[in-house]
Amino acid sequence: MVEKQQNIGSFTHLAHLRDFRSKRASSWDRSGGNTDWIIIPGGKTHVLFDEKGAGCIKHFYWTYIEGAEDKRLNIFRGLVLRAFWDGEVTPSMDVPLGDIFGVSNGQVKPINSLVFTTNPGYDRTGRASWGFNCYLPMPFVRGGRIEIENQGGLDARIWFHIDYELYADEHGFAEDVGRLHARWNRENPTKAIILPMLPEGEKEIKNLSGKDNYTILDVAGDGQFAGYFLTVVNNERAWWGEGDDMIFIDGEGFPPSIHGTGTEEIFGGGASPVTEYSGPYTGFHCIENRANYDWWGTNGMYRFYITDPIRFRRSLRVTLEHGHGNDKANDYSSVAFWYQHGINRGLAPLPPLEKRRVSLP
Repeated sequence: MVEKQQNIGSFTHLAHLRDFRSKRASSWDRSGGNTDWIIIPGGKTHVLFDEKGAGCIKHFYWTYIEGAEDKRLNIFRGLVLRAFWDGEVTPSMDVPLGDIFGVSNGQVKPINSLVFTTNPGYDRTGRASWGFNCYLPMPFVRGGRIEIENQGGLDARIWFHIDYELYADEHGFAEDVGRLHARWNRENPTKAIILPMLPEGEKEIKNLSGKDNYTILDVAGDGQFAGYFLTVVNNERAWWGEGDDMIFIDGEGFPPSIHGTGTEEIFGGGASPVTEYSGPYTGFHCIENRANYDWWGTNGMYRFYITDPIRFRRSLRVTLEHGHGNDKANDYSSVAFWYQHGINRGLAPLPPLEKRRVSLP
């Protein structure tokens, strides 16, 4: 029996000679040639990974080579990645392919975090090819399967690697190892709270409930929150942030256990950042500054709770004000990642492609 997988995400496993088998699923050319890609026609589904028994995916890589914008946007929002754990028919991950790897409203920028990296290819314009990597561990005990469905009308060509471990005995898994889940959400536009006249003596909107915040995740279960990507398409030529994050644990009321002080603080930046940055846990990796106006257009950011996962035992509601006191009407979308005991069968289905299309200028 293999030893318990207590250190799935740490570096200690490099020195510890554990009992597992190393494998890879990839798009290599089975004829021995160099046609090392797959083509997923519009309306079709391709299975990338399908294993029985117990194991853990450690690295997921994919890339594309595509000069046409319509085909690139279809790859990012028209392709849907689904992951199924432990023989379930309910997907634990059901997310547009681009969004799950941090593509912000169809715009790709470098990411240098510990769990996701995005690296450029040959094209100096920064459009035709990028390499995407995910290092979040994806454990399973009774099998795992990953598929991609092309919900758009254009054929999609991608290359991929999935590197994983297989274990001889499913009983060797620690009982406290959760299953990775991911959820995409969007509100376009957010509903701006506009007060024609503030109450006497007040100089600003006061938010003492969080009920009108943008929702990143609202889930029942027993698990740990691992982080999220957030995209904000700002419709104003001015700073769009100031919104506090409010994270409600196990059904608690206001004020929540975790209450922030502003959007840029969540993602580790200085006040109202206009310069892109990307670090191990936090980043503002996409700041379009459209037509040289600070903050106008697409903004992409991330926060991963690698050293400080948020524990919940019954439920978790992760929210964010859109502007101060929710006074901004912009396009918000996000992908949340969390681990939990068992498979969550209560997640809402992914919205149709028409509801997911990129916001164009």
